Amino acid sequence: MPDRPAPAQTLDRITTDALALHRALRTSITDDAHALAAWITETQDLADTALYLFRALAHHTPHTTSADLLLLERVAHIAKAAQDAGAELAAALARAVENRRRRADAVSQRVVLIGPSPQQFIESATDLLDRIPALHHAIHHDRLVPPSPLTNKPH
Repeated sequence: MPDRPAPAQTLDRITTDALALHRALRTSITDDAHALAAWITETQDLADTALYLFRALAHHTPHTTSADLLLLERVAHIAKAAQDAGAELAAALARAVENRRRRADAVSQRVVLIGPSPQQFIESATDLLDRIPALHHAIHHDRLVPPSPLTNKPH
């Protein structure tokens, strides 16, 4: 059976992916439905990975110390930040499609668009993604990551 990544490696990957997504969101001002859908999928993947890590740590961690519980709490916050960012991007997608429909249905040149704009939802998502590297840093700073309880040894 192949080795699973250690918790530290999984956290590093989540943070690297969050930073890459953050960069993409910051540099691309768009209401393109295809791009938004791709970003939603990426945030869902981040949340799934964080939740998998949480479940694995919860299963393999004795929960006897406040450090054990703090690690679980911070991993849960990482998952929540990714999920919330995905929800903001889903709201951006819905608003972009709705605004596009309003423009298409408009009889005159003047179109009333409702707010917040897709870009405001995207900015909210980037703010949420900013939390992931901060939580990652806090986990490493407090030395909460166990050496490797999730690694399976080949038989």
